[in-house]
Amino acid sequence: MTFIIAEIGINHNGSLELAKKLIEAAKWAGADAVKFQKRTVSIVYKDMLDQPRESPWGTNLEAQKYGLEFNEHQYDQIALYCESIKMPWFASAWDIPALEFLRKYDCPYNKIASAMVTNLKFVRAVASEGKPIFMSTAMCTMDQIWQAVSSSNSPHAPVTLMHCVGTYPCPEADLNLSCIKTLQEEFETPIGYSGHEASVSPSVIPVALGAVAVE
Repeated sequence: MTFIIAEIGINHNGSLELAKKLIEAAKWAGADAVKFQKRTVSIVYKDMLDQPRESPWGTNLEAQKYGLEFNEHQYDQIALYCESIKMPWFASAWDIPALEFLRKYDCPYNKIASAMVTNLKFVRAVASEGKPIFMSTAMCTMDQIWQAVSSSNSPHAPVTLMHCVGTYPCPEADLNLSCIKTLQEEFETPIGYSGHEASVSPSVIPVALGAVAVE
């Protein structure tokens, strides 16, 4: 069976009620888990916060990013809601303080976003938690993926590599789904797929190619 991850990310738009509706929809659709994203805004965007950015939260990037970032109370509510409907959840941390923040919730999985694959200190910190890891590979060279897999080398933190293309949204013609086969041949780890396309049908192809997880 292919493990299905419903990516919520920051598509809740900073609304806890919308997040709950998305969790409920994922449960109804039969997803195996839902995933959020957690960032320490002052770290991830430290040199960019004053950039102009029109959004419902203000006129610069700082206002937008803080508007989209759930706090501890909101994550407490997410954890309680997911527990109440028996829906596993986890989140991709984008920095070490965010990773430490999420430890409170003892999520069953970790996710390493493509942008963090080359941060080997971060990769090792994730692996040290001893949880199964989903690791996206967009924009990474094969050598970079090898380094990350080697850095996360732990029998207690098995890695599933997720083929991914770093375009949002990604045109179907650019998905390069044949790379799933390349990764299967190159690595002994399980291979999955993390899609950024707007359409649904391309996710069927990775399953046919043997993907063990689809996000």
